[in-house]
Amino acid sequence: MDSTSEASSRPGARFALGLGALGVVFGDIGTSPLYTIRECLHALPPAEHAVAVLGVLSLIVWSLIVVVSLKYTILVLRADNRGEGGIFALLALGKLEGGARAGLGGGTLLVLAGASMLCGEAVITPAITVLSAVEGIKEVWSGVEHLVVPLACLILGGLFAMQSRGTKFIGWIFGPVMLVWFFVLGALGFWRILETPVVLQALNPLLGIKLITSHPGQAAILLGAVVLAFTGVEALYADMGHFGRSAIVGAWYGVVLPGLVLNYFGQGAHFLSGRGSAENPFLAIAPAGPIRYALLGLSVFAAIIASQALISGAFSLVRQAIQLGFFPRLTIRHTNPDQRGQIFLPLINVSLALGSIATVFGFKSSSSLAAAYGIAVTGSMIVTTLALLVVMQRAWAWPGWRAWGICGLFLLLDFTFFASTLQKFRDGGWLPLFIATGLLAIMATWKLGKSEIFRRVYANEITEQELCDIASSRHIVRVRGTGVFMAGNPVGTPLVLLHHVKANKVLQETVLLLSIVTEEVPYVSDDRRLEVREIGCGVWRAVARYGYMESPDVSQLIGQIRGRGVPLKPAEVTYYFNREMIITGGDARMWEWQKHLYGFLSRNARQARDYYRLPPMQIIEVGLPIQL
Repeated sequence: MDSTSEASSRPGARFALGLGALGVVFGDIGTSPLYTIRECLHALPPAEHAVAVLGVLSLIVWSLIVVVSLKYTILVLRADNRGEGGIFALLALGKLEGGARAGLGGGTLLVLAGASMLCGEAVITPAITVLSAVEGIKEVWSGVEHLVVPLACLILGGLFAMQSRGTKFIGWIFGPVMLVWFFVLGALGFWRILETPVVLQALNPLLGIKLITSHPGQAAILLGAVVLAFTGVEALYADMGHFGRSAIVGAWYGVVLPGLVLNYFGQGAHFLSGRGSAENPFLAIAPAGPIRYALLGLSVFAAIIASQALISGAFSLVRQAIQLGFFPRLTIRHTNPDQRGQIFLPLINVSLALGSIATVFGFKSSSSLAAAYGIAVTGSMIVTTLALLVVMQRAWAWPGWRAWGICGLFLLLDFTFFASTLQKFRDGGWLPLFIATGLLAIMATWKLGKSEIFRRVYANEITEQELCDIASSRHIVRVRGTGVFMAGNPVGTPLVLLHHVKANKVLQETVLLLSIVTEEVPYVSDDRRLEVREIGCGVWRAVARYGYMESPDVSQLIGQIRGRGVPLKPAEVTYYFNREMIITGGDARMWEWQKHLYGFLSRNARQARDYYRLPPMQIIEVGLPIQL
């Protein structure tokens, strides 16, 4: 993003961006030490823990190097769409969708599946991070096990209640707190490594391979637990537009990776010394007493920050889906006038809150919930790799052997991790797939329904010359004022205008056909925002272009259109919309259940007048029955 690039060139700005990235981008992956070692050891017989811990550490550290360092920081972060990242950036770069009004191809469905799994991850992440941190109270106070679930739900409720204030309200403390967090992780780990330096043998990747091959019966469960070490890796790509690639890469190599590796090795070293705990190896590395209490409090704070990162990411993801026509219109509130990317979606916030709290009540422990976590992460990784393969060939013009060679290795690793998580499907792995399936059904149905309506209604063949003939007809009375007719097709005549003329036999002196077009770029520059031209007979056409990270404001747009020479007064403008009335039983190319679902979504979507920020007293809606 241009603003990010300019900011990063100013003195001290790169440090500020890196500090911000610590609080937003790396919150999830930064709290993985809370539970990863514990879950890996639980996958093995207790008698073998002391012997197997070196192999576990080897698997974790080399997974971080290959998945995060090689795949994401070196390759995936290169696939930016004008500085913006995320799964929908790959959709645009790989040209996986044949236009805004096209149907659903295999590539589009693949990206939608990845986006759906990321939303499922946004439900699970707050639950597992907060729950795992709160469970630490059992290590410092006995007899309080019954308070873990209520306390975790109370923290989650407070977290989601704060979202309406915006990330600006709470974001200023995120980076510094996470900087302290990673420093504490590294310091405690380094101290324990000095006590038991033999743990450094785990840097040998062969130890991890040996552990897997020597435990074929537990290999799947073990690899499924290793996945927890890099949960949240998709945040590096999704939040790239906020901080820039250099800030994210710098924070990863300079702070995050050293802190994580030192802490993981410190947990392993303390366990090898015979004083560690398989139940909570993270808290065990801190000395008993005030230091352990302080670490517990810091871990809860870090867990809250980790949850915040995924919540904000879900807001951005849904907004992008709305702009690209894959999701019904929802209320979007901008919480920071200085940063257009900071938004709040009330309905999504409530849905995430209810989902996360229900997840805590349903699973009751982070160990049980860990089974549900891996499928969403590895599924999203597979989608990212497949979409990246297309980008390499179409956008970067890489030869097929090179693209397939690199992505083939990553796909082998991704599918291995994904297969390892499937073995716990019944234990909770069904949850993210259930959430993803529901969201995929909504997005696919909304896109198909809109495409069908566009084909039936908006693709009429009334030319601009025929529209001029209608406007100049002696049977039509021209009245004072301006009529703005929202046109779904920037080259056609909106049906609402024809209905208005047929019913009322009048037309305003100034007629404006206004089309809002969403392009497959995050932001549209001001010089490309608006096109205005005169058709004739008092009829004008305006096409406003927005990126998928922007929200249109028609009231503001009208002032710009007036500045282009259109004779109108904003106070005298009347806006005309079609109000779709969906009827099932037609011959639309949709399943019957999709027709009913689309009708339900259409009735409950935010109305266009609110979405476009129009004055309610200047709007007329015309009913449009449509049989699908």
